[in-house]
Amino acid sequence: MTTSAHPSPGAGDSVTERLVEANARYAAGFTDPGTDARPVLRVAVVACMDARLDLHAALGLELGDCHTIRNAGGVVTDDVIRSLTISQRALGTRAVMLVHHTGCGLESLTEDFRHELEDEVGQRPAWAVEAFRDVDQDVRQSMQRVRTSPFLPHTDDVRGFVFDVTTGLLREIHPVENGSGSGTSTSSAVA
Repeated sequence: MTTSAHPSPGAGDSVTERLVEANARYAAGFTDPGTDARPVLRVAVVACMDARLDLHAALGLELGDCHTIRNAGGVVTDDVIRSLTISQRALGTRAVMLVHHTGCGLESLTEDFRHELEDEVGQRPAWAVEAFRDVDQDVRQSMQRVRTSPFLPHTDDVRGFVFDVTTGLLREIHPVENGSGSGTSTSSAVA
């Protein structure tokens, strides 16, 4: 896969400079689509920042269709709740789609990462790493955080998925219902 920001042979420019140049080429042919900040599909997608996830292509989205909120792991943190609250209360979204993925870098980290940072820089980060071992369970936890937030008025349409980085397919993760006691996986493939 290539992008317009990939270096030309012999280019010694910084990556940022290449991106700025790519933007100039983009802007030369840009036409204002006439949309506003309210997403047409009234959905917010929370996803991992992983460079292998091309969310718009994978989900068939166009410019203006959704709000996209990304961070390491696609974890629902206080800042994600902040963004979702603004998205719902000020900009009209009603659905939330959570997209984690296979082979996430957070699966190889632990909270020891914070201790290592503290040892290196002399200050402990205020944020949690939010590392996990079971991606399905982390999606369930993220769904639960969205569904129980007192700031979000629209929590009826919250769905979670795992994107397979080798096949491009989504697999839906269903929440464990209270009292089910089965402990079995409740995920299904989405074709």
